[in-house]
Amino acid sequence: MNDITPENELSERISAAALAIEDKVIAWRRDIHEHPELSYQETRTAALAAEHLEKLGYEVRTGVGITGVVGVLKGGKPGGVVALRADMDALPVEEKVDLPFASRATAQYLGQTVPVMHACGHDCHVAILMGVAEILAGMKDEIPGTVKLIFQPNEEGSNDGRPSGAEAMIADGCLQNPAPSAVFGLHVTSGIRSGVIALRPGGLMASADRLKIDVEGRQTHGSQPWRGIDPVVTSAQIILALQTIVSRQLDPTLSPAVISVSTIHGGVRNNILPDSVAMEGTIRTHDEGVRAEIRKRIDRTASAIAEAAGAKATVTVFDGVPVTYNDPPLTDWGTNSLKNGLDPQRVTEVRPVMGAEDFSYLARVVPGMFFFLGVVPPDVDPLQAPANHSPLFRVHEPALKYGVRALSYLAIDYLKRT
Repeated sequence: MNDITPENELSERISAAALAIEDKVIAWRRDIHEHPELSYQETRTAALAAEHLEKLGYEVRTGVGITGVVGVLKGGKPGGVVALRADMDALPVEEKVDLPFASRATAQYLGQTVPVMHACGHDCHVAILMGVAEILAGMKDEIPGTVKLIFQPNEEGSNDGRPSGAEAMIADGCLQNPAPSAVFGLHVTSGIRSGVIALRPGGLMASADRLKIDVEGRQTHGSQPWRGIDPVVTSAQIILALQTIVSRQLDPTLSPAVISVSTIHGGVRNNILPDSVAMEGTIRTHDEGVRAEIRKRIDRTASAIAEAAGAKATVTVFDGVPVTYNDPPLTDWGTNSLKNGLDPQRVTEVRPVMGAEDFSYLARVVPGMFFFLGVVPPDVDPLQAPANHSPLFRVHEPALKYGVRALSYLAIDYLKRT
């Protein structure tokens, strides 16, 4: 068999191969979509991926990080190692899209029976990587090195104290034996027109930390607030003041950030001021220095306001995923590679996104590059399309072949340079 061909010929071969298996990729996606599984419950999806890899001749390891799958393809020529990642889990969301393969599944989530839907597009990610696996297996003898495919559980978070899927798989050796020198991944999005790839060097997606603030006052009758300490008003003052940390205490030209209080609980009757109020929220940043500074300022702000009211505020920040950081040299190279492998008009730069991704853990171990693939239907304005995590999230399936092309080309092109 001939050596790997020049860029334009390689691009044409991969494009033709992706087109040839497009129907299979769409069928896989629909099957996975109809049978979604929550975080760390992805046994059917993992078995589907593992069986596919085994048939293609990959060395397959299952049960990595609980339900993860790792496939290794050793090329016919010596070279480096590159990793590609897809996440597998769905969300506790009831599907409201009228499709013949719409999900009707339910599952147990935090002790409750809930509807389950691939509302974030991870069904697409699995199907895309299965397509990539088939293309690369067909070019095995030509590949100068080794490709490692990572099918990861629990990207969304199980909310039961267990680590994210990326953390669990790393702890279970997914980036060892062999160790890749780079990892690539993608995420479908309804915010970009179909078939367009968007990325940026540096911070692409935000860190996501969970914020909890407990305010202790002193219970009293609602008609006599002066006889107690009102934690409700104090909490309201804290919530408003937290917004000034981003708008008045941080340099907005340095890095975007968001502090959102999303839940507030306290009291049992309309005429009783309670002893305490509990709030929870999220902190999103694109810079580790800003991330640390915001934590200090939240504690200082909440504590000072509570003290002024005679109350007490206890601030707890639970570490979430770090910034999804695209290694700049790798991303500069990867952007040019994608432009060569696809149509340059399909590759663009995107602004930082405040959503978060646990791909960030993988990219902390080895240089990483993560990018978005637009899947909004052509007749829908991306600004108006239902967002990822919506029960109305919908995928324009012809976009999937561009994800297959992108990851296949990146893998081979990267190994050619190592």
